Amino acid sequence: MTTLLLAFVLMLLIVGGMAIGVILSNKPIKGSCGGLSALGMKESCMVCGGDESDWKRETEIIGKANLAYDAMSERPR
Repeated sequence: MTTLLLAFVLMLLIVGGMAIGVILSNKPIKGSCGGLSALGMKESCMVCGGDESDWKRETEIIGKANLAYDAMSERPR
């Protein structure tokens, strides 16, 4: 039981240290060099099919939609 507890605490310290390192470095987190675009599979996107202008149009439509409501206010009728 002690070994399991020590392993858990060690993992928490490692993850916490990495989080503090990211925060203190003040750099944006980057993606990996792999992924679908590295394989030449950009057209596999279900939203835009590889055309970024379609993606921008879809995100503008979603941005204009009212997808949430204030649960503390009176319910709409």
